[in-house]
Amino acid sequence: MADIPEGTLPDKQSTKQAIRLLEKMKTSASPFFLAVGYHKPHIPFRYPKEFQKLYPLENITLAPDPQVPAGLPPVAYNPWMDIRLREDIQDLNLSVPYGPIPVDFQRKIRQSYFASVSYLDTQVGHLLSALDDFHLANSTIVAFTSDHGWSLGEHGEWAKYSNFDVATHVPLMFYVPRRTALLPEAGKKLFPYIDPFDPASELMEPGQQVVDLVELVSLFPTLTGLAGLHVPPRCPIPSFHVELCREGQSLLKHFRFQDLEEDLTLHDNPHESIAYSQYPRPADYPQWNSDKPSLKDIKVMGYSIRTIDYRYTVWVGFNPHEFLANFSDVHAGELYFVDSDPFQDHNMYNDSQGGDLQSLIPWVVPTTKGV
Repeated sequence: MADIPEGTLPDKQSTKQAIRLLEKMKTSASPFFLAVGYHKPHIPFRYPKEFQKLYPLENITLAPDPQVPAGLPPVAYNPWMDIRLREDIQDLNLSVPYGPIPVDFQRKIRQSYFASVSYLDTQVGHLLSALDDFHLANSTIVAFTSDHGWSLGEHGEWAKYSNFDVATHVPLMFYVPRRTALLPEAGKKLFPYIDPFDPASELMEPGQQVVDLVELVSLFPTLTGLAGLHVPPRCPIPSFHVELCREGQSLLKHFRFQDLEEDLTLHDNPHESIAYSQYPRPADYPQWNSDKPSLKDIKVMGYSIRTIDYRYTVWVGFNPHEFLANFSDVHAGELYFVDSDPFQDHNMYNDSQGGDLQSLIPWVVPTTKGV
């Protein structure tokens, strides 16, 4: 990192600043909220080179489904223009929009992504270890998540900008003192730093896992409830006149708390849970601004619902001036069944065996008109 300004990296600087703030809070009686946002594994992939050693290039595999699915509607395809505009990708002279990246270069991208994740993991490790050092671990709630996923060659796509699981699925982990983990024995840390380069380092035991579909809009009411505060009411439509309200739903039921306010609308049956996503497109076919169209250029909106059993997406006409979706103007559709098609490669939208699509549409229409 000698050639990098200040001889460091932004994520390292974020960690150091966050630790300095935690050190100030160790002697404060006031509650605190600290949000630490890391850049990696976003592009460009700048990270300490030693992390590549954790992922030898000869061991890197390709995505399990590196080809563009035959039944994928053109409007649903992300031509990954932000990747194509990079000089190293331009030097490959790829055809647009479907030209694949050479296999050897795909492996290099995947290696750098994995290395970036491990680099980020060490930064989170240092931050959590500081909670122990400052005796804050027993009184601090921790939530770890991300704003989006990232395609690594799946469906012939790279980056985000789609409604596929690989682009919308994110980690969501919580630590709640005396709730999600037992307090450590005297003299031991709750969050010991684990050095990925030290073969003697012992991995932590995995915590409790919950199978359900949740959305990041539920993070606010969940953290509010975990802190013992009153969860604000749901936002009405419209909500501009309301000083404080929330979307999403508290996830406290997953923590089995008897003494905290739960959201009674949260489904007990994961088969009733739904996660929503949407992505805009400027046209029915991939073009230079398909991944990040300006508001005025949005002509089609892809509304997607993900349940435990399937992902259903409908691409409909969209008026960017009135923010209205026209569900009678269907441009394309996608339907993938999780059990038989976990990678979402076989679009069953136009297949008679795909079931009654009209029964799925009511889940979408009432919640997206006027978005």
